[in-house]
Amino acid sequence: TYSTKIRKIVQFCRYSSVQQSHNYCIELVKKYDYDHYLCTLLLPKTVQSAVFALRAFNVEIAQIKDSISESHIGKLRIQFWRDRISSIYQNESTPSHPVVLQLSEAVHTHKLNKIWLTRLLDAREKDLGSSVFYTTNEIESYAENTYSSLLYLTLQSLGIEDVNIDHAASHIGKAEGIVTVLRASAYYRTKRSLLIPMDILSRHGANQEDFLRGNITQAVEDSVYDFATLAHAHLKKAYSLKEHISSTGALVFLPAVLCHSFLDTLQKVGFDPFSPKLSVRNSLLPVKLLWKSIRKRYY
Repeated sequence: TYSTKIRKIVQFCRYSSVQQSHNYCIELVKKYDYDHYLCTLLLPKTVQSAVFALRAFNVEIAQIKDSISESHIGKLRIQFWRDRISSIYQNESTPSHPVVLQLSEAVHTHKLNKIWLTRLLDAREKDLGSSVFYTTNEIESYAENTYSSLLYLTLQSLGIEDVNIDHAASHIGKAEGIVTVLRASAYYRTKRSLLIPMDILSRHGANQEDFLRGNITQAVEDSVYDFATLAHAHLKKAYSLKEHISSTGALVFLPAVLCHSFLDTLQKVGFDPFSPKLSVRNSLLPVKLLWKSIRKRYY
């Protein structure tokens, strides 16, 4: 009948729209967060769409800070995402933004907790007006609210609820936050910005100007070593919980492999955060991640 044909056309259009938004999220993550793109491909097929939506959302809000000249503009963009998140949870109509569409699908399919998305937005908004971390507690708190929150959401999409797994996710997220700061040191130096916590610099008598000029003094190396050691300590705590981690949970924690790989390279270049070798993509990383996923290990 005519009504049946119309219904099929509507269903096809909706499927086409969902598929296009899904592909958009995948390409966005692949372009701007390639390592997590690889990790997400190794998750169970049933949650890949949801996790790509979460990772794409993170890319969108993470890019705000570097794309603005004034923090109030960034706050307006953050508010756009707050409004979209509220609309999703209130079952209101949302703009046909591909990430919003996929995020809505993920939230309603997997019953994702709004608190983790809100924490992500809060942390990114707070970071807009800040160009420095004064203490290691500050960077750990930021990492917990961003990277750990993404892991909690991924676990939730898989229906995994366990205090030990959450504990491991917290530590891996903190390690990821620290590694991200170390990885981005060369980039932020071009912006006259330094994100290694001031308490670590002070502990080793490191001169902030040496960092900004790229002078690798002993104090600079010691500060980077100290900061990298903190990331490694978080990884070790996550590894210590391996007996409590299910095989599926281990797949969620593949980002720990990314952290370990970067820290190994950092050690090989003598803890020089500006070494060009740190920006070279590890061609063996996809193989390593695949091997770890087959063995259901993140350590």
